[in-house]
Amino acid sequence: MKIKIGPFPNHRFYHNWLYNWFGYSPKQKTSIRIDNYDTWSMDHTLAPIILPMLVQLKETKHGAPWVAVADVPKELRPTKKDINAYNKDGSTDDKFFKRWDWVLDEMIWAFEQKCRDDWMSDYNYNKWDSEGAKAHQERMSNGFKLFGIYFENLWD
Repeated sequence: MKIKIGPFPNHRFYHNWLYNWFGYSPKQKTSIRIDNYDTWSMDHTLAPIILPMLVQLKETKHGAPWVAVADVPKELRPTKKDINAYNKDGSTDDKFFKRWDWVLDEMIWAFEQKCRDDWMSDYNYNKWDSEGAKAHQERMSNGFKLFGIYFENLWD
């Protein structure tokens, strides 16, 4: 696999007029080559690419999307009053950004585990801990589920 992604083109207010006049629309330059072996275990191919992007997003984010109540632990859930205020005028409660941080942390943790490749050895010390391994896998699966749910919210 070889990937080259350039920066987004600069855009000013007058560019729309120029682009329409000359029929030119700038786009971000990308060059992607996928080899046959890249899709053999695509989850392992993508995890080392996604992980640092999630980490950087968490460090540089400038906002947060609405996070569904069911996707976070009870201690982070908004009250009905908070939900009504958000729906009425977009007001955020004191846990609004903490919910998004929690979701990002779960995604990051899941991709860290996928990159580790040996996480199951944590549960094979003297005796196989099937309950621990099952809980670990369920948390990883939840992180990947959250990644899918909030994929379109991965912006800065």
